[in-house]
Parts: sequence; structure tokens; C-alpha cells
Amino acid sequence: MKLIKALVFTTSMVTLWGCSQQTHQTQTEIKAGVVGFEKPRESQYFSDYVNALKLYAKQQGIDSHTINIAFEDVHYVEHVVQADKNQPEKKITLDDYLARAVSPARIALAKEKYLAYHSELRNATLLTNVPQTYILALWGVESAYGKYQGKEDVISALSTLAFDGRREQFFTKELVSALTILQNGHIQKTQFKGSWAGAMGQNQFMPSSYLAYGLDGDGDNTIDIWNNMADIFASTGNYLATVGWNSLESWGNKIKLPTHFNTELAGLDNDKSQTVAAWLKTGIQYIGNKPVPKNTAKAWVVIPDANSGEGYLVSNNFRTLMHWNRSYYFAVSVGMLADSLTDGTLTIHEGN
Repeated sequence: MKLIKALVFTTSMVTLWGCSQQTHQTQTEIKAGVVGFEKPRESQYFSDYVNALKLYAKQQGIDSHTINIAFEDVHYVEHVVQADKNQPEKKITLDDYLARAVSPARIALAKEKYLAYHSELRNATLLTNVPQTYILALWGVESAYGKYQGKEDVISALSTLAFDGRREQFFTKELVSALTILQNGHIQKTQFKGSWAGAMGQNQFMPSSYLAYGLDGDGDNTIDIWNNMADIFASTGNYLATVGWNSLESWGNKIKLPTHFNTELAGLDNDKSQTVAAWLKTGIQYIGNKPVPKNTAKAWVVIPDANSGEGYLVSNNFRTLMHWNRSYYFAVSVGMLADSLTDGTLTIHEGN
């Protein structure tokens, strides 16, 4: 089925758990950057940086009216910078993460949400060919089914993170995307709230992802990922479908690694894929009763926690989940939550 893509833009989503690699520059060492700002990245210079951002935004096609509204109450947010420097995955194990992300309470709530929004979920699957279980799982992991969407002013958060400088190019592009969302009237500035990293709505899209993958799920010519369940589910499915989801495959299986497994073989690079049969010859063993993929299927081994003796044999769908958030913990939790919705706890018949 042909997918409908809305307002195509570029730039991948930010990782909320264990973001991309940081540089080792100090704040005072960072000069010029994307917007040509050459003062030290210290909070007393933030207002000067905002002026540079305004000029840069205008050069990128943002009109003066939008710039004035967007930056009227912009402010430096110290705890946003601290959150970016101290992301949880660096301090917890996968088991700790899963205990929260795939808890019995979250699984039970999934059943309630499925019954409440069965029609919208079904329509999203018909539009995108992504199973309802994964759409529901992403919703649960990202925002606890819409409960936690974030309370940060998106413009202030992104401006602060751009000013911090360690990933200035990324967050400046996200800021321009956020300004584009305001300019196009998709949301009012007073309602423009999100996470510390600028992720928005019930599926926690970064601004560029909203522009690239936001999908009108109910035909009302708007894309509301904050309140409209049809749009939230359709946009989630459209993201996965567009970046490569294969509805005929699962995401992966938990495995036990042999004692002397060569960890150099693990990872998601293209050249590290092997057939399932080839992986089994290395001595890995499946854990649990989940159906296993065909021996001829292409797969990768990932080891979220070093020295644990366990890992996952994953398909390209796992790599698709990693497009959303470049974290093994995140992708495993979404996969496991989706699995839990078809293991007898909640059976979803796709397309019905």
C-alpha cells in the first residue's frame, strides 16, 4: 500500500536514552558553530546567542512574525543541559530498564488502550502495514500511552541544547523544524511543549520527524500528534514503514552466548549480518519459547550489556526501531512489549 508522507524534511530522531556520541570540547572551546556565534558558551551569553539564532532562522526561511512569537519568552534551561549529559542508560542495566518499560502494569494498560482505540489502531495498520502491536508498544514506551509528553517549552529547550554546543548542528536543525511547525500553524506556541530534548506529542517525535513522517490518520487535513489518536497511530506507523519495516518479520529473539563468543561479530553494521543458520553454528542458543526465524533469514547479534552472557539475534526490523531511537535498550523494550501483546496477555488480530 502506498504511504502518504507529509512535509518531507531531513534529520534523524534524537536518542532519548544514550544519545549519539558527544564531542570532548569544553564549552569555552566551541567557537562560531552553525550560527557563527564566537562567544563562550556560558549562560550569560545566551541572549546574544538567541539573537544569532533569530538571524539564522530568517536565513532558513522562517518569517519574522513566527520568529517574534517563538522567541518572545525563550529562556536558558540549565536542567535540560544536565539531562543531556546524564542520560539514564549509562547508569542502569537492561533488566532495570525493562522492569520499567515492560512492566506488568504497562502490559495491562496496553489491553485497556487497545480496547479503547481499536478502530484507530486498525486504521493505522491499514494505512502503513505496520502491526498494531508495535504501534501500541511504541506509544507505551515513549509516553506511557500519552501520560508523559513533557512540559518543557520546545523552543527554549532546543535553543539551550544548540547553545550548549556539543551537538549544535543537530539541535539547530531541530529548532528550525520546530519553527517551521509553528509557521505552518500545526500548533500554537502556548501549547508547544515537549521533553527536555524537544521530543513532542504522544509518540515523542522530534520536530524534524513530525515534518517527515507525520500522517493525517482521519482525513481532517491536520496532523495532531498531541491529542488526535488517529494521527498519533498513523504517524507512528508511517515512521516505521518509511524507514524500512517488514511486516513479515519479527524484531528478534533472546539468545545465550557461548562462553568464548567473539564479540567483534556483534553489532548492526551491514557487514555484520549473517544467516540465522550461520549464527547458530557459532554456538548461540535461543532463550524462551518465541517462534524462531528461518535459518535462511538475515540477522545480527546485539549485546546490550557487556559480560552478561546474553544477547539478541535480531532482524532488520530491530535496526528500523533503532532509527527511532539509537538505543539497544529502547529497541529491545519496544520489541518485548509488542511480543507481550500477542503471547496470551493480549491477542491482537491484525487487520480486524
